[in-house]
Formats: sequence, C-alpha cells, structure tokens
Amino acid sequence: MSSQVTFDVYRGAEGDVPVRKTVTRQLRPNDVFIEMTHSGVCGTDLHFRHSDITLGHEGIGTVKELGPAVTGFKVGDVVGFGYIRQVCGNCMECLTGWDQYCANAVAYGNADTDTGSFSHGAVVDARCVFQIPDEIDPADAAPLMCGGATVWTVLDQYGIKPTDRVAVMGIGGLGHIAIKMAAAMGCHVVVLSSSESKREEALKFGAKEFHVFRQGEKFEGKMEPINHLLLCGSAQIDYEALVPLMAPNSSIYPLTVDFTPSKITMFFVALKGIRIQGSVVVSTSEMRKMLKFCALHKITPQIEKFPLNETGMSDAMRRLTEGNVRYRAVLVAQN
Repeated sequence: MSSQVTFDVYRGAEGDVPVRKTVTRQLRPNDVFIEMTHSGVCGTDLHFRHSDITLGHEGIGTVKELGPAVTGFKVGDVVGFGYIRQVCGNCMECLTGWDQYCANAVAYGNADTDTGSFSHGAVVDARCVFQIPDEIDPADAAPLMCGGATVWTVLDQYGIKPTDRVAVMGIGGLGHIAIKMAAAMGCHVVVLSSSESKREEALKFGAKEFHVFRQGEKFEGKMEPINHLLLCGSAQIDYEALVPLMAPNSSIYPLTVDFTPSKITMFFVALKGIRIQGSVVVSTSEMRKMLKFCALHKITPQIEKFPLNETGMSDAMRRLTEGNVRYRAVLVAQN
C-alpha cells in the first residue's frame, strides 16, 4: 500500500498574503516526498500570486519518502525541482527519458495545484527531481531551478560559441546569472543597462563591456555588433532600437514573460538575418548539465533571504514587484 503524507502549502489569494492550507497526498510508485528547505521567488510567481494555486517552482529540500518504483534517490538526499513537477509517462518524450521540451509535461504539471515550493513539503514525480551537487549550497541552488535554467538553456542550446559577443540586457534575477554563466563559458560578455549604477557589479560578475542603453532611446555610443542578445529585464522591449546593434545572422532571446504585442519592422530583421528565438522550460538533461557546470565553475546567484512563511513570502514578492531585490529572493524554512 502506498504511503500517505500530510504537509502545509501556501496558495495565492486575492490579497497580498498567501493562504496556508494543509494537504494530504498519496505517494504513487514514482513519487518523491520532499521536505522543503528553500524556495526561490521567481518573477513568474507574481503572475500567479492571486490565483488559487500553490505558489513557487524553485524548490530545494530533503528527500523524506520514496515511492516503490523510484531509483536513483535515497532518503536524506538534497534535491530540487523546477517548473515541471509531473510528466505524463506516455508520450514519446517521456518514453525516451523526457530529454526534450514537452508541452504535455507543462500542461500535466500545472494541473496539480497543490504542488509548489512555497510549502513545507512537496510530492513530485521522480523524473522531475534533480540531485543538488555538494558544491552548491541549497540556498544558492533554489534560483538555479528556474532562473538559472532559463538562461542556461539559451547559452547551451542555440550555438553560442566562446568567440561570440554575448550581450545581456537587464541586470536582475536572470541577467546577473546570465553574465556569470556566459563569462564562464569564455564568451565576451557585453552588458546593456538603463543606468550606470550597476557597472561595477556587472564587471565583477564577468562582463567585459558595460553600456548604458535606455528603452525608447537610440543608442549613441560605439560598440561592435552583438552576436547573441539575452533580454533579461523589462518585458516591454523596443526591438526597433535593438536591431541596429545586432550583427548579421545574430539572435535575440526574449526571456521575460509578456502578453503585450511587440512592434518590430520585419524588413530590417530580414535584411540582417536576425533570429528572435523563444525559449522556455528546461529539459532534464539540460538541468543536470547546468548543475554540473555551476558546481564546476562555482557559479552562484546573489541572493537575499526571507523566512518561508506568509510574512516572508509577502515581503519578498512586494520587494520583487518594486524591483528592490538584489538579485534573487530565497525563502528559507525556519526550524
């Protein structure tokens, strides 16, 4: 007979404070019960903070129980999970090890509204659980499960070479990790920021160049063309101003969520052969590669810690909304 576990979760609500709820779950054969120790606070959480679902998708914790079919983990392991918490187990992606992005996995994972990292526990499909290397502190690992994975997928999957000029626009939760990763890969990292205030930090993170570039204004400085541009800041992007900065056959990667149409003149995009490449949800193989890479190169996010409770969650999301987190908020379970 499968085991039953009970734990508390924090769900979105109409107000600014998440609502605590006690849930009981039955462990299926391939499930892992994780006692949460840390959770990252992602910008995507702000989109769901008023929805009646358990928040959080950057979870780190300790394995407490295993379903009978689970192999590769043991009780006491430090593990993490990201946006996808379940997979169907039936489609070709699942049958071959869910090594690629799978739209079915996203839909199936979102159907479970009682699983999230804003919680004291989570029951997660073992195929969506990842061992955290000993070299990475659990608090630092939390933002890597989504923020780090998002930028890693672009840097590793779309032909970026160490000889390329890789630009990062927006030094925030995503952008500062992107700078560190691209620099560790040997790329010439260029930072575009709206003000001078983050120049020193950007150079410490590994940037070779820093340029002030404000949305809605034409870039007046001198800069060699960019091969790859990761958009990690505001979702409202002035593409018309970016196209002149790009090299022929270059790529732009919009990594922030936006539901507002963007204006762009396709003639100039076609003239330069510019690609606008979407990227979302990391595959299992990419997640494992990213964790190994970060452990090897000692890449960690810059974090601020908050208690993993209603007060800490509301404070972290308020500061994230105001743009005052430097650079990732992490919720830490209290003893």
